[in-house]
Amino acid sequence: MSFANLGLSAELLRTVAAKGYSRPTPVQTQAIPVVLAGHDVLAGAQTGTGKTAAFALPILEILTRTATAPDASAPDANRVDERPAAQAPATRGRGRNGGNARAPSASRLKIRTLVLTPTRELAAQIGVDFSDYGAETKLRSTVIFGGVGMQPQVDTLRRGVDIVVATPGRLLDHANQGNIDLSHVEILVLDEADRMLDMGFIHDIRRIQKLLPTKRQNLLFSATYSSEIRELASKILHNPKFIEAEKRNSVTNLVQHRLFNVPQEQKRALLIHLANESQWYQVLVFSRTKHGANRLSDQLNRAGLESAAIHGNKSQNARTRALADFKNGKLRILVATDIAARGLDISKLPCVVNFDLPNVPEDYVHRIGRTGRAGEAGIAVSLVSQADAKFLRQIERVLGQKIEIQELPEFTRDANVARESDDDSRNARRPAPRQAPQSREPRNDARRRRPRGPKQGTQRASGNVS
Repeated sequence: MSFANLGLSAELLRTVAAKGYSRPTPVQTQAIPVVLAGHDVLAGAQTGTGKTAAFALPILEILTRTATAPDASAPDANRVDERPAAQAPATRGRGRNGGNARAPSASRLKIRTLVLTPTRELAAQIGVDFSDYGAETKLRSTVIFGGVGMQPQVDTLRRGVDIVVATPGRLLDHANQGNIDLSHVEILVLDEADRMLDMGFIHDIRRIQKLLPTKRQNLLFSATYSSEIRELASKILHNPKFIEAEKRNSVTNLVQHRLFNVPQEQKRALLIHLANESQWYQVLVFSRTKHGANRLSDQLNRAGLESAAIHGNKSQNARTRALADFKNGKLRILVATDIAARGLDISKLPCVVNFDLPNVPEDYVHRIGRTGRAGEAGIAVSLVSQADAKFLRQIERVLGQKIEIQELPEFTRDANVARESDDDSRNARRPAPRQAPQSREPRNDARRRRPRGPKQGTQRASGNVS
């Protein structure tokens, strides 16, 4: 099967070839024809399966087929916006001769496709993909999220765009101020819907849904099918086609799992030892908390390992700069909380380290999905202390396998982990309970979001996401 067999135009096929894609992934093979046929879709797809192209390519195809002539007075009307509105300078809202642009007509505020995502980083990455895939089309797209000024986003919206990729909170801010018209949306995409529900976005999604036309195509992508996801799908999707390219919570066999049983106070020293001995040149390290991420990054820098932390308390500019430095090799280690790491697209990332195991077992799958992508082998290392033991048991249940413990004579083994892990063999067939989401990091419109479920004693690190 090739992309040419999926019903895409010559323009899109050229951009796909320019990206180096030779054959579609399973989710792309299944989803693209179904979306082109106009069906609603409920798709189970992990990060790293090519799911963005699975909806972006057919959306660009549909909008191109039905596009009306662009407004000739709109600057750059013949191409997809190359930069997210969140990063575009305010001067882009002025006319060609430097004067103030004329007030936008109502038609130029209309959006044809809306893509909702849980985090800024994921929104930004999807925006880049739409720009790349749509390079030869006349469609215009932009990205809007919180943590940056609104005016550049307003200027871009007023010039007119066809596709908006947004986080829910900032989108509602624009809608409430009359900066965007969602009443003509033809296609709605909810990406990583399970994560949006975990982060408490359900109320925002319902508010946004009321601003959309009843007749539209809906695409929902989720890594898991919880009861909440099924309920959301039943209220949004109409006779959807179900797509599941691979078993949920499955892990590619290109990832090698390594587990080191070590007391909490020795984790930092072990991480430094592994980075030096294994000569890791690019490592994504997951910390459970924002404070822990900052502290670990500082300690790694003092040990001579160039590092930076990203989480919700960091400004968007700081997060973007740290990610860019990591990608171009200025940093060896990027320490991130789970939410801040959602949507990170790092090609050929060789190693992921769980400095702290995640509270929610499915998040282990999301984390290690950052490595072992596009046919490249990867390593997933977990540093497990007594405090992590209960999470380890749940993760192994989700994976359906035991992770073998690695031994290093230089570091003490935490016997409590071994006992608890061994005890798990008697309960291996019991399903792991889904943990309630941890507290979310503050954001400028946190008043809209409420935590789901009872408060837990252990809080989950998150990101400033809208």
